[in-house]
Amino acid sequence: MEFRYYMPVKTFFGKDCIVKNSGEFPLLGKKAFIVTGKSSAEKNGSLADVKKALDNVNIPYVIYNKIEPNPEVEDMRKAAVCASESGADFIIGIGGGSPLDAAKAIAKNTPLPIAAIPTTAGTGSEMTPYSILTFDKIRNKKSISTESIFPAAAFLDPAYTETLSAEVTVNTAIDALSHAIEGYLSVRSTDVVKPYALESIKLIGECIPELEKRSFKSDTREKLLYASMLAGIVIAHAGTTAVHAMGYPLTYHKHIDHGRANGLVLYHYLKFVERESEKVKDITDIMGISGVDEFGEILDRLLGVKEMLTEQEITEFTKTAIAGKNIANTRPQPEESDIRKIFEDSFRR
Repeated sequence: MEFRYYMPVKTFFGKDCIVKNSGEFPLLGKKAFIVTGKSSAEKNGSLADVKKALDNVNIPYVIYNKIEPNPEVEDMRKAAVCASESGADFIIGIGGGSPLDAAKAIAKNTPLPIAAIPTTAGTGSEMTPYSILTFDKIRNKKSISTESIFPAAAFLDPAYTETLSAEVTVNTAIDALSHAIEGYLSVRSTDVVKPYALESIKLIGECIPELEKRSFKSDTREKLLYASMLAGIVIAHAGTTAVHAMGYPLTYHKHIDHGRANGLVLYHYLKFVERESEKVKDITDIMGISGVDEFGEILDRLLGVKEMLTEQEITEFTKTAIAGKNIANTRPQPEESDIRKIFEDSFRR
């Protein structure tokens, strides 16, 4: 047996965990640069809790609320200048994947300590050393990866996910499920992280009935946030696979939500992997379903009416995806023709 495990994120989970643990912020620095989207952090109460916690320990702060979905690398350079000019010596990222990715990108060069506060249950970014940014020069999304952008602390309060729409809740749950599945099947997966992956898959599987009904109890939202966190730990060590490589061009070119984009290709990816991996059965077994085809039926109900791709788009997206570094984590190793077939089968008219 041989593996490497590294998880430096001090993690707090539960109701009011930010205010209850205000004393953690002085350990990060003396002035905070708070990174959020335009309004969601105000609506869900997370920003108010952060400000209260910082006031409790007399830490001044600057709020940067200009983060757009799928942040572009050039915008992050401008934001990093603002952070530097503010005199802040640590970053607080509040939001879904985009604000957390932005916070990491802003903190990268110095680097500065990061506190991550997820308000969706999907990206698991609070537990990873990745920042996913949009690069217009290559017309795609791309991952920055360095251990220096692991958050120093993460605060997960399920209450912040209560205001999410049904659509966002479903899409982010699919994202978390995709992370857990891809990480479990990755060639980099280890015996240390496989139990995290299977537990995440099991928990999300238990939430499928409510995800299909688009009606969520508070304990379900808590379960989804915990599952997302576990899946984040998984991909921090095992990475993602062809699913993410294929999902990125769908998001960049077709403006399909990231989690939904993964879900659109996930079934046919599993059909491809199933030919040579018995591990796929572990996934369906722990979800309590009969096999990959039933998994596909579940995805169909969650995704609803699917987007269409032209032949030209399939050709372009295939070439983009096969060049993705995630492909190396995939077994069996797909050829360009395999990626094209997954696209074609996933978007068959």
